[in-house]
Amino acid sequence: MIRTVAVIGAGQMGSGIAQVSAQAGMKVLLGDVSVELADKARDKIAKGLAKLVEKGKVDAALAASTVANLHSFSDHAALAEADLVIEAATEREDIKHKIFESAGKHLASHAVMASNTSSIPITRMAVSSPDPARFIGIHFFNPVPLMKLVEVIPGLATSVGTIDLVRGFVGDIGKEIVLSQDEPGFIVNRIFVPFINEAAFVLGSGTGSVVDIDKGVKLGLNHPMGPLELADFIGLDTLLEIMKIYLASTGDPKYRPAPLLQKYVEAGWLGRKSGRGFYDYSGETPVPTR
Repeated sequence: MIRTVAVIGAGQMGSGIAQVSAQAGMKVLLGDVSVELADKARDKIAKGLAKLVEKGKVDAALAASTVANLHSFSDHAALAEADLVIEAATEREDIKHKIFESAGKHLASHAVMASNTSSIPITRMAVSSPDPARFIGIHFFNPVPLMKLVEVIPGLATSVGTIDLVRGFVGDIGKEIVLSQDEPGFIVNRIFVPFINEAAFVLGSGTGSVVDIDKGVKLGLNHPMGPLELADFIGLDTLLEIMKIYLASTGDPKYRPAPLLQKYVEAGWLGRKSGRGFYDYSGETPVPTR
């Protein structure tokens, strides 16, 4: 049973994982490169919950207990008390390996280490952990508090006990599981990221405009968001990195990143987080950039 969860990476994904774990009554250690960044994330979670309380969507007592369960850290020595350590850093394999090597020095003998990666092979990353049998992929979807799905990805050496422990954790935080084999992109992103990449190809070739591509997918496929709108939400740099991982891992040219996607990233047009991507977010209403 998981009583204490540590989350390394206090960005959007890490904060969401920390929030849902704390809401489930677990003690959560939320860390980043500095305590200040972790504290900032904790404060943001608290403010978000306060707004939900005002709207009557969250009970005040639950919001208070959730915030009380969150504890900031920056020194990996704090990980010694965690039953589960979840890495939620940027989607760069070199950075993740460094985190596993550093965090692994303080991992308790019974604790499980996991990565929230959306694309990088688990078996390959497990070599940087102290015990590959206690290493696994736990892929949450954004925004974590709202999305019900969690992909669980065992590596080649992951033990049955580790899988069972993570199944219990995911159930305790109120999420649903799909179990994936350790292949690039796993299940959902293996299907969906190339779909978004193809939308960038369609835009780059002039087949359709940003508006028509997104409208066509929303109305024609009954998706809540168009692929280009969703790309901006995810981050174009993240999507480009994932496509590069697929291409490098499989050697299959169907995973070649769309030239327009690469060009936008080179220009610093990363989506919502940079203020511009397939849409311009500088005004009150997003406007297509082309």
